[in-house]
Amino acid sequence: MVRILVLHGPNLNLLGTREQSIYGTTTLDEIDAAIAQTAESLNIEVDTRQSNVEGELVTWIQEARTGYHGIIINPAAYTHTSVAIRDALAAVALPTVEVHLSNIYQREEFRHHSYIAGVAMAQLSGFGPTGYLLALQGLLEHLLEQGAKTGAATSKPVRRTRRRNA
Repeated sequence: MVRILVLHGPNLNLLGTREQSIYGTTTLDEIDAAIAQTAESLNIEVDTRQSNVEGELVTWIQEARTGYHGIIINPAAYTHTSVAIRDALAAVALPTVEVHLSNIYQREEFRHHSYIAGVAMAQLSGFGPTGYLLALQGLLEHLLEQGAKTGAATSKPVRRTRRRNA
């Protein structure tokens, strides 16, 4: 069974009410529901989590090393500041897709640099909540391609989603 860890960074728990002109009106619960629905249709398992705490995100990334096949992360503001998250992703060496709701390259200059991009296999920016679904599909395609090369296969569909808020 393909297992994907989806991590949402700081302030994403405020989606739907926070800066709607930038992030829209979709809530994090709605995004997680869409991720779960897409995961079910793709016959994969997802675990979604959100934290405002950098260290907690780092711990979850480290723990993913033994239980997951890949990571989708929206590090939010930590994108531009966290060497710790970047180093954790590099250390676990799982295929990772970086997601941003807004196009970070059309925003303030300080948002144009991502510490995560250098260790991610891909980055999706500016598609809104759909970016997570595209990331899920793309990451699965990558994992299946890698599995075909190594002879690995997936098993029957199971869906489990869990979100812990900090």
